[in-house]
Amino acid sequence: MTDRATLRLKSGGDRRLLTGHPWIYSNEIEMTQEAKALPPGGVVTLLRTDGKPLGTAVFNPKPLISARLLSRDPQAKIDAAFLRKRLQRALDLRQRLIGVPHYRLAHAEADGLPGAVIDRYDDTIVIQAAGAGMERLAEPLLEALDGLIAPKAILMRGDGPAREMEGLPAYSRMLKGEIDGPVPVIEYQAQFLADPREGQKTGWFFDQRDNRALVARFAKDRRVLDLYSYMGGFAIQSALAGASAVLAVDRSDLALRTATAAAEKNGVAPRFATEKAEVFDFLEASTNEPRYDVVVADPPAFVKSKKDFNQGARAYRKLARLSAARVAPGGILFIASCSHNMPVDEFGAQVARGLNDAGRQGRVLFQSFAAPDHPVHPSLPESAYLKALTLQLD
Repeated sequence: MTDRATLRLKSGGDRRLLTGHPWIYSNEIEMTQEAKALPPGGVVTLLRTDGKPLGTAVFNPKPLISARLLSRDPQAKIDAAFLRKRLQRALDLRQRLIGVPHYRLAHAEADGLPGAVIDRYDDTIVIQAAGAGMERLAEPLLEALDGLIAPKAILMRGDGPAREMEGLPAYSRMLKGEIDGPVPVIEYQAQFLADPREGQKTGWFFDQRDNRALVARFAKDRRVLDLYSYMGGFAIQSALAGASAVLAVDRSDLALRTATAAAEKNGVAPRFATEKAEVFDFLEASTNEPRYDVVVADPPAFVKSKKDFNQGARAYRKLARLSAARVAPGGILFIASCSHNMPVDEFGAQVARGLNDAGRQGRVLFQSFAAPDHPVHPSLPESAYLKALTLQLD
């Protein structure tokens, strides 16, 4: 593409790229004044230090991850047709995996759309643009989605810590139609409500779909405590599976109101209760309360960056200790981490320490991860952010 800017890599700067890695760091690029002046998110042709073309990427000179590969074809035309082909491949896979049109349609680099995730709520689409690249491609992305799915509404959200690292402001705008309230979410036999405008991320967490079904297997005729419940996903699935009583704990009034509405929608309201509280405060104040047969602890990320690691590790240990204390003998503890910067082995170690602090013994029944509509790029194992343990405690 003769009218496309070029970006030359330093000697050896192509080493990881040639082994399949989709990111190019700023210290691998010849950051000339011309390169620094390029607009954030622009499409560029990557060149080896000797001028040999390497591929097509989106580029932002500000963050450490400066270029994200779109195609290994240096002549690739990045337009609606290109994006539609990527989305068609992702759509075909989700239709086979999930069946109903409620899923993560595209998961960033793993689906060839770096820096963006796309969630589908039937005829409502929510795009979360963490990077400048997909934000600049909003119009062809809209055209591609329209041609493939023809949704009634498409919302693009730009928020979260990744945007701060890209030097981008937070924003939210409708690309098509309107969203005038919560939208339905279908998950197995359950019907939920999500709010793409006001809720966390895109409004719902599809990544825990299979883990919610896993926990529900233990719920029949049991008492269930759902900590960090958000919209009641674990609680309502457990109630539908026959739990005798469920309690959803969260600090958000909006989330708990929405969860209550979903409980009524699913016909489980008589066995569903909520409590507004900070989870650590709730657990520390309820040490003498009756124990639960199933306890779910699915917190937000405690380790948002590497500098938070030690503090976050202590938080997971504390959560495991306090949660374990609420599990009846022979009961189940499901505990999860969605922190990118918390390795799976270290998470397991902190949970084990927390159980020991609580004086509890047990066994790991399942080690699980995100649902398969959240695939992982083979060269980005660190992007497998969600990890969870299901344990039985003596």
